Amino acid sequence: MADARKPTIHERWALLRFSVVGRLLASPPPRGALRAELERLAACTWRHPVTEAPTRFGVSTIERWLYQVKHAGADPVGVLRKRVRRDSGRQPAVGEPLRQALHAQYAAHKSWSLQLHYDNLRVLAEREAALGPLPSYSTVRRYMKAVGLAKRRRLSSRETAAVRAAERRLEEREVRSYEAAYVHGLWHLDFHSGSKKVLTAAGAWVTPQLLGVLDDRSRLACHVQWYLRDENAEDLVHGLAQAIQKRGLPRALLTDNGPAEIAAEVVQGLARLGVQHETTLAHSPYQNGKQENFWAQVEGRLLAMLESCPDVTLATLNEATQAWGELEYHRRVHSETGETPLARFLAGPDVGRPSPTSNALRLAFMAEEHRTQRKSDGTVSLDGVRFELPSRYRHLDRVAVRWARWDLGHVYLVDDRRGAVLCRLFPLDRTANADGRRRALEPLGSALASAPAPGIAPLLEQLMTDYRATGLPPAYLPKDDGAAAPDMEDDPR
Repeated sequence: MADARKPTIHERWALLRFSVVGRLLASPPPRGALRAELERLAACTWRHPVTEAPTRFGVSTIERWLYQVKHAGADPVGVLRKRVRRDSGRQPAVGEPLRQALHAQYAAHKSWSLQLHYDNLRVLAEREAALGPLPSYSTVRRYMKAVGLAKRRRLSSRETAAVRAAERRLEEREVRSYEAAYVHGLWHLDFHSGSKKVLTAAGAWVTPQLLGVLDDRSRLACHVQWYLRDENAEDLVHGLAQAIQKRGLPRALLTDNGPAEIAAEVVQGLARLGVQHETTLAHSPYQNGKQENFWAQVEGRLLAMLESCPDVTLATLNEATQAWGELEYHRRVHSETGETPLARFLAGPDVGRPSPTSNALRLAFMAEEHRTQRKSDGTVSLDGVRFELPSRYRHLDRVAVRWARWDLGHVYLVDDRRGAVLCRLFPLDRTANADGRRRALEPLGSALASAPAPGIAPLLEQLMTDYRATGLPPAYLPKDDGAAAPDMEDDPR
């Protein structure tokens, strides 16, 4: 296939000059006839490589081109390029004081347009004569582009240390595109505030939030779903669990640093499932660009087809989203990969794992915390609600409890050393306990086969035996214990 790139001005000049002297190289004139051949070429009319107007070249010019090609060696066309000016890209009209003022102004206002920079620079030049004359806008514009002073979108309207660090990192570090080598090697997860409001059963207009989970390599939408509330951990777990059950278990997940994404239920759940959780740098949404591209397609195609529907409900919006994702988005050729997301997802290579059961996913996406057991009634407190522990665990001071803040109906006691679930805990029912009936305490360990034999404790018995073995007399006078009193004849009284 021929190169469709348009030649540069320097390349067009080189090709024209080579076409002028090329026939002298292909068919060299005999000795003494070179002058006449050069004059003949000088009389010819050529098309100007820039203006395309008819033009001619002098004999000495064509002769210089000829000898340049003869001595060029391996690049006969390259030597005929127009020479680059020594001051090219330097803009000497922009003096050093003016440059320093422009760089200082840009450092303070990177989000300004080039025209706004020029207008403020003009006022500075009028105030301070030391800056020198101000060149034209096009000259200043070329200089700013040459040194990389382009307009940059502000990462945040707030001026905080995190924002300044993100902007400094964007200036000092490269931004590169990336792609996972395997399907399920990396998933993306993010929330998007839609532009289409939905009508709820309460008669309120609500802007829904779209949760999207994408596979990095194939761009397949593992699961997308709209929710009425702002992004939260409960909806995130609800959607992510569906994505896992539909597509499989990934190896890594990339999210931002929102409260829902770094909630304990999410972070601990991904760790239990063996999914590496990676987060983007603060105020750096460009690191999750594949999600932003997907949101643009949702807005430009899906929501655009619902413009004429004035009373869209959440159920209708979700049904339309599932149909659009499975039957159009997954089957359209992606402009970057050159394949459909579905075909690329199925082609692999794949490092995914089978999905756990629904109950296993529920147990995984829970926060595990330690609580002090209330010894008076054998309960622990979670979010202001007391839960009863079985009596066989009454000896434990601190217990590990696994629970989700949005579902107090499923709370579990776990062994934090092995990660095993011991039992399910239920809330304290004071009304039921008011009947006065109580269960017998469960044994703490294995029951004894028989009661121990009566008698002196082994330790005391051993001490008494050792004391008798010393041969010393008793260190006390017996009285009223059935023993004979000692002889008192030697009493000096």
